[in-house]
Amino acid sequence: MLAVKEFRALWFSEAQSIGGDQLAKVALMILVYRETNSALLAALIYALTFLSALVGGLGLSQLADRFPRRDLIVTCSAVQAVLVGVMAIPGTPIAVLCALVLGVGLVQSPALAAQNAVTREMFTDDGLYLRSQDLRGITTNTLMLLGLAGGGVLVVGIGPSWALALNALTFVVSTFVVWRWVRNRPVAGTKKDGWFGGARWAFSERKARVLITLSWLVGLVVIPEGLAAPLAHAIGAGDEGVGLLLAADPFGFVVGAFLLSRFVGSEMRTRIIGVLATGAGAVLILFALQPNFGFALALLALAGALGAYLITVTATFNTLTPNEIRGGAFGLYRTGLRVSQGVGVALGGAVAQWTGSATNTIALAGVLAVAIAIPATLAWARLQRVDRRALQAEPTHGYPSEAPST
Repeated sequence: MLAVKEFRALWFSEAQSIGGDQLAKVALMILVYRETNSALLAALIYALTFLSALVGGLGLSQLADRFPRRDLIVTCSAVQAVLVGVMAIPGTPIAVLCALVLGVGLVQSPALAAQNAVTREMFTDDGLYLRSQDLRGITTNTLMLLGLAGGGVLVVGIGPSWALALNALTFVVSTFVVWRWVRNRPVAGTKKDGWFGGARWAFSERKARVLITLSWLVGLVVIPEGLAAPLAHAIGAGDEGVGLLLAADPFGFVVGAFLLSRFVGSEMRTRIIGVLATGAGAVLILFALQPNFGFALALLALAGALGAYLITVTATFNTLTPNEIRGGAFGLYRTGLRVSQGVGVALGGAVAQWTGSATNTIALAGVLAVAIAIPATLAWARLQRVDRRALQAEPTHGYPSEAPST
């Protein structure tokens, strides 16, 4: 994977940008709270980092099919460097900070769609492409763990403005690295594809619908993260346990992604994504047993490990999607993923408030996840059987037939 120069450039660019983004999120929350002493405004500035992605996901992601993807990534990275650089200026008004955060997220949407699409174009081998996505997933979640462990300490040490300046620098580096080492390809789509052609295709293609359903289940599996604080108190861990509870899922995800990449072949991974998705939900049901702190950490880590199925789902969805509409389809996929997470966390909080039990709420989320995952898993298995029968029925004309892309 890393032997492919283009992928190596994109991987490095994404990794150091994610590290900078983790610092920026912490820095913005600290900066706003220091200036206003308002918990609401501090939470709002953090929420805007998600809201902007939702706003731009469906519409602006289409640009990845209408413009050269390398140029789009470079342009978006340069714009983000400028916007974050302005944030780093001491004394920037809170209203301006909010507008800049929203702008950074809006610009990020087409950049991510273009990066996702061009990465698929780099690999002709489906198995190698899947392993490249494993590396991306492991890198992203490892950096999230490091951000949870040391991001706040670093921001306090160097100051929020310097942390934002450092994030701006990561975008400058990304701009240069992608421009220098990623090949520019012709525009993939045409105006004939329609502005929302990717979204229409995704909802009309049965395989794509099943994959989207399996991916959006993450919105239920993520509920324990939103309930980390009340869960820590419910199981006797106190405030000190919140960070470990938040870190358990990404830690498990890293381990699960590594094990799948190392020991399970790409074809088998494609077959068992529904089983893993069902398992990730089923693990949460065990919170009905009112686990102690250690057991809760183990359950969350296991759910995260099984949740690494999402890498295979995303890679399979990207491979299935025609290249000319891949940017727009990924915009729909990613937007739905973010919406499901936001709605899941919000509903989890509401149910926990109503029932007075974080553990029972998590168990209920697990029950609902399993109830959705089982029919989706059965549907995926049927579609896989149809593909295998169609492959066996194809005349070979004396030559071995090729396995379908996954």
